[in-house]
Amino acid sequence: MPSVLTTLRRRGKALHRNLRGAVMAARAFASTEHPLLAHIIPIRRCNLACTYCNEFDDFSKPVPTEEMFRRVDKLGELGTAVITISGGEPLLHPELDDIIRRIRANGMIAGLITNGYLLVAQRVESLNRAGLEWLQISIDNVNPDEVSKKSLKVLDKKLQLLAEHADFHVNINSVVGSGIAQPQDALTIGKRAIELGFSSTIGIIHDGSGQLQPLGEEERRIYQQMKSMEKRSFTRINAFQDNIAQGQPNDWRCRAGARYLYICEDGLVHYCSQQRGCPGVPLATYTRDDLRREYLSEKSCAPHCTVSCVHQVSIFDSWRAPQQAPSALAAMAEPTQLVQIK
Repeated sequence: MPSVLTTLRRRGKALHRNLRGAVMAARAFASTEHPLLAHIIPIRRCNLACTYCNEFDDFSKPVPTEEMFRRVDKLGELGTAVITISGGEPLLHPELDDIIRRIRANGMIAGLITNGYLLVAQRVESLNRAGLEWLQISIDNVNPDEVSKKSLKVLDKKLQLLAEHADFHVNINSVVGSGIAQPQDALTIGKRAIELGFSSTIGIIHDGSGQLQPLGEEERRIYQQMKSMEKRSFTRINAFQDNIAQGQPNDWRCRAGARYLYICEDGLVHYCSQQRGCPGVPLATYTRDDLRREYLSEKSCAPHCTVSCVHQVSIFDSWRAPQQAPSALAAMAEPTQLVQIK
């Protein structure tokens, strides 16, 4: 059990996070011309090889830290609210803590998505000192199998370390969907997360090519039970998943490329991890004109999108600024703008 002083310190930090989040939410409603969330990739390499994942390799070197600093600074110039560090496995980057500090120095909220395998007590403490504000681990099953080694059996001791040492918010995301053999494992994982004082969410996993696979009857039952367990948080903005669970499309305005940016290890801006190549513009040359264009650009992949974070940030603009097909926007653009549209 944490000491009284530790509990008070964590509550103070949580209050500070919530206040910052409220300020940024108000700013998001007031202005549409800045990104709300950016994912940056400091390393593509991962120490695992989950069969459904198309976001890793086993050989890439870390992006040089000075280059990561330039990207973080550029996102700061664009007015980005939150940066989430992802991968690959970001804990493999040797200077990850310095990247987190750079995010905080730019006034942005710093998050991290990790598989958790490399967490030890000293590593958690160093993330505290760096200023990390939230961390997410997705756990796919209770026992490891041929699809995923991100299992509760392997990671439970890591979760206990986080409960004991982490000053940042921890969310445990369990999944149902493609390739998950035991959907009821999600309930076991969610209950364990809440028992340890973390928040718990449920995601619908895509297949290895990023495509939607509708849930079966048992999976839908587990999904509904998990949703009833979720605590209040930004990650609960997930009503779109109800349609995904039924295999039905969603009618929404995807603001990827504007409110949400995915920055790959090569420093290019993409719509998301599943739509790499669009628009494929270097972050270093990304401008507010790019943000405005993509804000108004209709995405053909939107109806069957499973990428939660893009849905969540797009909710701020769901009622305003109807979108048009990219070809219609290109027809209205100046010749100098047409070159930028990929």
